[in-house]
Amino acid sequence: MKLLVLGASQGTGALVVKAALDHGHSVTAFARHPEKLALEHSGLARVSGDFHNQQSVATAVPDHDAVIITASSTSLKGFRDNPTYFSQGTAYTIDAMKASGVKRLVVLSALGVGDSRKLANFLMDTLVIGFLLKAPFQDHERQEKLVMESGLDWVIARPSRLTNGPARKQSVKTSSIEKVPGSIARADVADFLVEAATTDTWLRQAVQLGG
Repeated sequence: MKLLVLGASQGTGALVVKAALDHGHSVTAFARHPEKLALEHSGLARVSGDFHNQQSVATAVPDHDAVIITASSTSLKGFRDNPTYFSQGTAYTIDAMKASGVKRLVVLSALGVGDSRKLANFLMDTLVIGFLLKAPFQDHERQEKLVMESGLDWVIARPSRLTNGPARKQSVKTSSIEKVPGSIARADVADFLVEAATTDTWLRQAVQLGG
């Protein structure tokens, strides 16, 4: 398959690119600075673009089989500057997908968004979701609503706390609102996002991830 990864230069997005290439897919890595992606592969194309520029996104989307959104700000300042960081770019992506006939959309959200908030303990709910990371969590809510109402073949990933290091290959994945381990390696999340983009297993489900 030919996959477009939005927010591909670092973090989970970069790991998604690697996982997709390792599984034999072709990948377009879309980012402001795609040259930061420390990968070389015959199946990799780099596109410099802005997730918050409608024309930039519209140009990148056509001729792909699926789109994976991992774009995020690297600091809270990004959400102060643009409180709709996630939802704005996601809306542009949905519009571009509808216009070009691309149906599969996979979005990286977070555990604690939507109906998964009831899984958060008191400290997580009040201090993190309700205060420290209030702006990004509120915008993930808007983002998920757009995705669920898009009419596309969507999957939403809601991982618990992200850690670095190698994939453990033992993550818990469930579309039920039930407890999952409190952390998960970014590499395991990347593997799931590629799975969600290339199989029908999790179609139109929000999936809680931990491991």
